[in-house]
Amino acid sequence: MKSLKKMLCGIKPLSCIIIALSGVFLAFGLYNVHSLSGVTEGGILGLNLLLEYWFNISPAVTNFVFSAICYFIGWRTLGRKFIIYSAVAAASFSASYAVLERFPQLWPQLYEMPLVAAILGAVFVGVGTGVAVRCGGAPCGDDALAMSISRAFGIKVQWAYLITDMTVLLLSLTYIPLGRIVYSLITVILSGQIIGLIQKIGENKKGL
Repeated sequence: MKSLKKMLCGIKPLSCIIIALSGVFLAFGLYNVHSLSGVTEGGILGLNLLLEYWFNISPAVTNFVFSAICYFIGWRTLGRKFIIYSAVAAASFSASYAVLERFPQLWPQLYEMPLVAAILGAVFVGVGTGVAVRCGGAPCGDDALAMSISRAFGIKVQWAYLITDMTVLLLSLTYIPLGRIVYSLITVILSGQIIGLIQKIGENKKGL
């Protein structure tokens, strides 16, 4: 009991709730926008969609597995509180996605509107991920990886995201036409900038 209390010391229930809701928001966007529009994401999110296409494995499963691996890589850099908050975020994302898969997607017409899908998808990913990161966690493993790269090399987190995102976008050319990858690049850049903006807002508040 004492060891559990020690482990949870400093963990804020309100932060856990906000992080869990951000995981739901992110899962909603990935399922209803990215998975049907032919506009993918970078990092682990994009890798989830790639594996779903080629091997029919649900992102609810792959995200949890890859996130655990990346959290293991990043735990020394990011610490106990980050791992706990990230576990909440990843569990919320995977559980939400598993539930959403039981229902039809809301906007199948987005396949014919790739630019709209790119912008809408960026909002879901940028806000869902950015809020979780601002609270000290990460719903997907690439968030942990990007934050580790950011701290280790002293670069802004949005540029660390861009490095990992570009790698997955290149792999996504195996199933997405080049024209759609252009829209995917738009959503990746926009979502990364939204994440960075949310981080900057948080830093500004700290300075007041």
